[in-house]
Amino acid sequence: MAKLPRTGLLVALALFIADQASKLFVTQGLGIRYMGDVRDVLPIFALRFVPNYGISLGLLTADGTLQRWALVALTSAIAVGVAVWMTRERNRAEQIALGCVLGGALGNILDRARLGYVVDFADLHFGEWRPFLVFNVADAAITIGVLVLLVRALLVRDKAAPVENSNA
Repeated sequence: MAKLPRTGLLVALALFIADQASKLFVTQGLGIRYMGDVRDVLPIFALRFVPNYGISLGLLTADGTLQRWALVALTSAIAVGVAVWMTRERNRAEQIALGCVLGGALGNILDRARLGYVVDFADLHFGEWRPFLVFNVADAAITIGVLVLLVRALLVRDKAAPVENSNA
């Protein structure tokens, strides 16, 4: 039996907990829980409640119960695929990146299953210019994990063992 990727699973668990705790703190602790509720933290950063009924970039908006559960099923299937990939991955950096993706995915899946939408609250802005949509810890974890996987796939070459010459 393959050895479980303990580091990746711990990263996933830590990010899942951080995501859910941050959403609870913003919505319950600070009372930012209705569309339009906002609290400025810095001149370039605010906490703003935005219910996200779609997936990345507002695509595939779930307007009804059937679409909501279809998104839960789709994202759950992706999370299972990431978990399987992580159990087969031997590279620690990639296990950690996959743990970021898995932890973030699970945080957003729980929101959608429990609430019918994903709680987004982090609003980075420079005046009126917003380089990102309002996001959450799970979204940031998924983005960082995917970027690490892409950089490693495109730019980092693991040194393979030299091939022996069989003509000798």
